[in-house]
Amino acid sequence: MNKESLFAISLFPYLGFLWFMTRSGKTPRLALIGFYVLLIFVIVTIPAGIYAQAHYGKELANVDWLHGSAELFLTLSNILVVLGFRQAIIKLKKTE
Repeated sequence: MNKESLFAISLFPYLGFLWFMTRSGKTPRLALIGFYVLLIFVIVTIPAGIYAQAHYGKELANVDWLHGSAELFLTLSNILVVLGFRQAIIKLKKTE
């Protein structure tokens, strides 16, 4: 199995994870938004990788401006998840 197939297959468990996290109603809203932003990262990365290969004949990781632009969404996702759980912890400590 190649990495592209593994990447595509990995989306299904992640979508299941999002479904359960959303349905539970217990995930901090900002963190949940961060988890959904990760899907934007995936959606941006796929065409960026295709463009890097078609235009430059290189993998996405070797075209810095494209790779950095795609990774911006991963960074944003991580920040939102951390801030969302941080807010939830602060709120929980205030109620104790």
